[in-house]
Amino acid sequence: MSRLPLHTLPTFRAVARLDNLRAAAEELHLTHSAVSQQIKLLEEQVGFELFDRRGRRIVLNAAGAALLRAVEPALTQLDEGLRAAAAAVSGTAHRLRVTVLPSFAQRWLLPRMGHWREQHPDIAIELHSSQQVIDLKREGFHAALRQGKGPWRGLEAQCLIDSPSVVLGSPRAARRLQGGDPATLAARLADEPLLGSVSRWETWFALAGVRCRVNPVAAFNDAGMMLQAAEQDLGLTLSRELLAADALREGKLVRLSPLALSDDEFDSYWLAHPPELRDWPPLQALRAWLVAELERSEQQLLNSTNPGTP
Repeated sequence: MSRLPLHTLPTFRAVARLDNLRAAAEELHLTHSAVSQQIKLLEEQVGFELFDRRGRRIVLNAAGAALLRAVEPALTQLDEGLRAAAAAVSGTAHRLRVTVLPSFAQRWLLPRMGHWREQHPDIAIELHSSQQVIDLKREGFHAALRQGKGPWRGLEAQCLIDSPSVVLGSPRAARRLQGGDPATLAARLADEPLLGSVSRWETWFALAGVRCRVNPVAAFNDAGMMLQAAEQDLGLTLSRELLAADALREGKLVRLSPLALSDDEFDSYWLAHPPELRDWPPLQALRAWLVAELERSEQQLLNSTNPGTP
C-alpha cells in the first residue's frame, strides 16, 4: 500500500466528525473543492472508500472508522507537539490563550487570578477581552469563555454558570426602599430608575405580577459597565448574581428582591474549546479551577447575602 498523504489526515478527521464537506471546509478555512479533493486523494491512496455518500451528507463507513481510530492518537500527539513547541518559543512550559467577555473578565475572573497562579504557577494564561465571537483555531486560542445558548460549530462547550438574574442596587437605593410594604416592593421598584434591557425588565415585572411601562434610563452593551453604574446609584440593574458576587460581599451592591430570573430565560456562560484539546492537561486544569472557583463564589454568596427584601 502507498504511504498515506499526511496532509490530508486533518481534513479526514474534520469531515469524519462533521459528516459534511462544506462544514469541514469552513472549519479548516479551505474551499469545498479543496476538502473534496483531499478526501478523494486519500481514498485513492488507500485503495478503498472511507465514506458513504448519502445525498449532501458524507458518512464515515467501517473502513473509515477503523482508519480514524488509528490516526486520531497520532494527530492529537502532533497537536500537543505544536503547542509544546510554541510554549518553548514563548519561554513557558504551558501557555493558555483564552478569549473572554470583558464583563466576566472584569467582574469575576481577574479578581481570582491570584488563586490560579498559586495553584498552577507553571501554566500562564493569556487573556483576550472581546465581545466578538472569535474563531479559536484561526486566531490561535485554546478556549473561550462565552455567553450564549450554544452549541458552537466545531467546538465542545461546558455550561459554567447557572446563576439567576436578580435586582441589584446601591446601598442608597436600598435605604430608599426600606420600610415600605414588602407586598408592594415590586411595584415600588418600577418607580425607580432602571438600567438595562427593556425585555428583561418586562419579563421580571411580569413574573412579579406587576403591570407597568418599562422605560430604562440607560442601556449598556457590557454587563460590567451596568453593574458599575448601579454601584454609583444611577439606577437599578437586573444582573446575574454571581457576576456581582464581590460587590455584594463588599456591600457595594444590595439585592433588592427575592424574586429572580433563571438562566433558562437568558444566555448562560460556557467554556468552549476545540474537541481535540479535551484531554490537554492545561485545559483540564482550567476547567477544574473554574468549576471550583464558581462553587466557592456561590457558597460565599449564600453565607454573606440576605435574599429577603431590603
